[in-house]
Amino acid sequence: MPGSSNKSEDDLYHRLEWVMFLRVVFTSLLLGSTIILQFSEKPFHLTGSLLIFYGLIVTIFLLSFCYALIFKHIKRKLVFAYIQIGIDTFTVTIIIFVTGSFASIFSFLYLVVIIYSSMLLFRRGSMVMAVLCSIQYGTLIDLEYYGIINPFGVDGGHIILDYAWSQVLFKVVITMAACFAVAFLSGFLSEQLRRARNELSALEDRMKRVEKMVYMGEMAAGITHEIKNPLASLSGSIQILRKEVPYDPEHDKLMQIVLRETDRLSALANNFLLFAKPPAGKIEKIELENALTETVKLFEKDKVATGKVSIISEFSSNIWIEMDPVHLRQVIWNLLLNAAEAIEGEGLVGIKTYPLKNNYAGIEVSDNGCGISDEHMQSIFDPFFTTKSSGTGLGLSIVHSILETYDTWLDVESKVDRGTKFSFKLKRRDPPT
Repeated sequence: MPGSSNKSEDDLYHRLEWVMFLRVVFTSLLLGSTIILQFSEKPFHLTGSLLIFYGLIVTIFLLSFCYALIFKHIKRKLVFAYIQIGIDTFTVTIIIFVTGSFASIFSFLYLVVIIYSSMLLFRRGSMVMAVLCSIQYGTLIDLEYYGIINPFGVDGGHIILDYAWSQVLFKVVITMAACFAVAFLSGFLSEQLRRARNELSALEDRMKRVEKMVYMGEMAAGITHEIKNPLASLSGSIQILRKEVPYDPEHDKLMQIVLRETDRLSALANNFLLFAKPPAGKIEKIELENALTETVKLFEKDKVATGKVSIISEFSSNIWIEMDPVHLRQVIWNLLLNAAEAIEGEGLVGIKTYPLKNNYAGIEVSDNGCGISDEHMQSIFDPFFTTKSSGTGLGLSIVHSILETYDTWLDVESKVDRGTKFSFKLKRRDPPT
């Protein structure tokens, strides 16, 4: 989708800002509640676990301050997000350790970290964090069970030794299972939300494009009719003069130039009218493989393609659609022409068809040409917009207008210097009986 990578980067940037802010808020609440609980105790005393706890809170504040300082200078925001959340899982492990380890009530913080990791890193990231949390918690409990470390915040020895190993194992397994279950569910919901946002964004872009095309189409229809009539009169008058005026090589050459340019303007006006108001056409059932094979063979003989591009066709058999054959040929020809013109020197153009779910057929035209920059992506469907030295800039506008009459649209994926892929889908139909 146009500019989708930039949008995702901006989205990650803002979500990371919120996570950093909420981390500071949470740490402030943790500090405040700890101080209130400490001063409520009588007599007041400062234990080793509380000192470590305060040190941990100060460390979180310092880390948050460092994150804020370097955040705008970090180019790889995704890696930065993984590092931040990975440190958060380790911080939670320390909190659990200083509050009793096996007896701590703060193991649920693992789930909090996994939930917001799914909001930033989606399913893959939440699963990675679930693995980290499980490894850290399992290692912490094992070290406590075998007496290698002594937990803070527990009086009277190791509480874990009061339980059978099966009960300890059960709690570890349940905690790990909860981490993975939350990672899966929150990751699934985040993926669904991301997909819905992308679809909504794409729909908004299409609606803006359609509104612009409708406005320009209405204006174009009136202008085109006003242009075609004078052109027809001009062409007819010149042809009459050629017959009646005595032959003169210089005059005849000038008249030929006028006629040639008049024909060119007339063809441009016809294309503009095709963009503004595509004809209804005669709807027929078409077998895509045969129809596209014929169009590709004709295009291979065109001067734009001969000796320059190699066309690779991948057609699924027995896919039928309903469409005007002239419209289908116009759409495919313009897409092939656009792909060939995007290639400097020699290159490859691919065209393929494939079945889609919900009884749709997909059609795709791709190339390994120069690609489209993000700056130009928003304008490629505007009439007369072109980055080529020749051409009218109406090809993709005509394709868009024709496909709109069939309740579909053109999707674009492009990378500069790597190529472009145009695709659209049409409703499949049963073969004629």
